[in-house]
Amino acid sequence: MKGAGGKNSWALFLFILTGIVLGGFIGMLAEGVPALSWLAYGQSFGLQEPVVLNFGILVLTFGLSIKITIASIVGVILAVIIYRFL
Repeated sequence: MKGAGGKNSWALFLFILTGIVLGGFIGMLAEGVPALSWLAYGQSFGLQEPVVLNFGILVLTFGLSIKITIASIVGVILAVIIYRFL
């Protein structure tokens, strides 16, 4: 699966995912530092309680929660910039 310019779309997806994870990690670390606490500012959304489907023999549990912070947004932007230069 090739994107525009012959670049691999899966590589972009992995770069963005890496940017989200590293940005979230940096945001958690910056939470305790007063000068960098703004990096941890964000919003959580998703299901508060998981949805459980009980079919007697099979039990399915669905849940999703996403927290977007300033640091994760910066991580995604940096990941896209790095991808474009590679």
